[in-house]
Parts: sequence; C-alpha cells; structure tokens
Amino acid sequence: MSEPDVVRNLVREKLARDEVVSSMTVRLVRGVEVARIARTAGFDSLYIDLEHSSFEFETASQICIAALDAGITPFVRVATAQADHIARALDGGALGVIAPHIRSADDAKRLVDAAMFPPLGTRSYSPALPQTRYRPLPPEVQYRTINDVTMLTVMLETRDALEHVEEIAAVEGIAMLLVGTNDLSGELGIPGQYGHQRIREAYERTIAACRAAGKHVGVGGLASQPAIAASFVEMGARYVSTGTDLGFLLAAATEKARAVAAMTPARSAEATRN
Repeated sequence: MSEPDVVRNLVREKLARDEVVSSMTVRLVRGVEVARIARTAGFDSLYIDLEHSSFEFETASQICIAALDAGITPFVRVATAQADHIARALDGGALGVIAPHIRSADDAKRLVDAAMFPPLGTRSYSPALPQTRYRPLPPEVQYRTINDVTMLTVMLETRDALEHVEEIAAVEGIAMLLVGTNDLSGELGIPGQYGHQRIREAYERTIAACRAAGKHVGVGGLASQPAIAASFVEMGARYVSTGTDLGFLLAAATEKARAVAAMTPARSAEATRN
C-alpha cells in the first residue's frame, strides 16, 4: 500500500537538517493573502497568534489552508493549552500548535495528549482534514501520517518552565521549546534587558536540555534585537520568530513617511526660515 497524500511539514524537515528556520507572526491581517505574501517574502513558516489577537478559529483555519497551498508551514499559537483549542487549530489545517503557559512536564504531557492521535495521545478522529487534502483515511493510517507531520511547540516564558526545562524537553511528542524572551525577562525581574547574562544563561540551559533530548529551540520576542537573536542561533537555536505583520507594516510605513518628509525642497525650507 502506497503512502497517503499528506502535506509535508517543511519546517520539521529543515530543523532535522540543522538548518535555520524563519517565521512570521500573523495577528493583524485576516485575509488569506498573508500566507502568499509570507511565502513570497521567503519565510519558511508563519504562525497565527490567537493569544494576542482577536482572530477566531475560522480565520486561523483559512490562513492555514492558504499556507498549505502556498508551500509554507502554518502553525497556530493557541490562547490556552485547552484540549478543545488545540483540536480546533489542528483540525483547521495547522501543522502544529505553539502552546503558551506551559510550566511543567505534566503540562507538556497534557498538550501531547490533546494534540496527537493514538498511541501518543487521545486526539479524536476526523475522517477528512486539510492536511490530507480532504481525502478520508482509515484511522490507523491517519493517526500515523498526521502524527508524523504535526509539530508541538512549548513556549518557555516563565521561571517555573525554566526550572523544569530538562523535564519538559524530555516529554515524548514535544518537538521544540520556543523561548518567549519578553515574558521571560519580566519573570526574571529584568524586563526588556535582552542582553542580560540571565537571559543568555536561560538560552544556554534550554539549548543544552533540548540537545540532550533531541529537540529544537526557537527564539521569540527579539524582533527588534537581531544581533542578540543571531547570538542565540550561534549557540544552537534554529527557529527564529522574526516579528509580526503589524510590526512589518508599521516599520515600512514609517520609513516611507520619513522619506517623504525629508523631501522638502531647499527653496521651501529657506522660505520657512524667513
């Protein structure tokens, strides 16, 4: 029996080759065009942020499906790690979820249980999914193939999570730990001090834990600090969250507005002075 036609998780494949992955966060643009824009810009992945936006699951699903067709890997950051939130994100076309507020190995195990089909978890069977191009598969085939392309990411953004990072990284089914540098710096009492030694030590510990467990590390919250992000990639992180659609739009618009403001002719400037 030939393997079923299931979309590939290109991010997972690149990480397996120890390549650096770029990701764009979507929390402003609701249209499916954003998936094609991200692909044209050269991103490997996008994630739809349901934690810090007013998006509904329907919007997230439409963008995920467009991303699958565009050849870019879609993830969804759920607002909470509730089982129904996870199932709706994955059934809607996401190739993985990014889960915030994970503080322990038990939290990570509950995430795996909700997101993965048996034998790894208890996710309910749905006969036709976007990831299979809506081709119905027998449960035993769907369980294996969808589990193979589903990537579960834990946000590491609290002191508790950092203290239990080795146990979290060791949980079967977890693929990556994404360091939420903004929230983590606040938890450590050094908000916004991204170059602080305690942040570096947090990354060092996380990277060591993930290497020991065969997992990957992501860099989050450092869109405005590319040099610091690059230093963590040098240390061993491989997934880089580069910023949001809102941030990109605002930065480009601001640059254009400043460029026009600088076009004041010399004659007009002289008249203004007089």
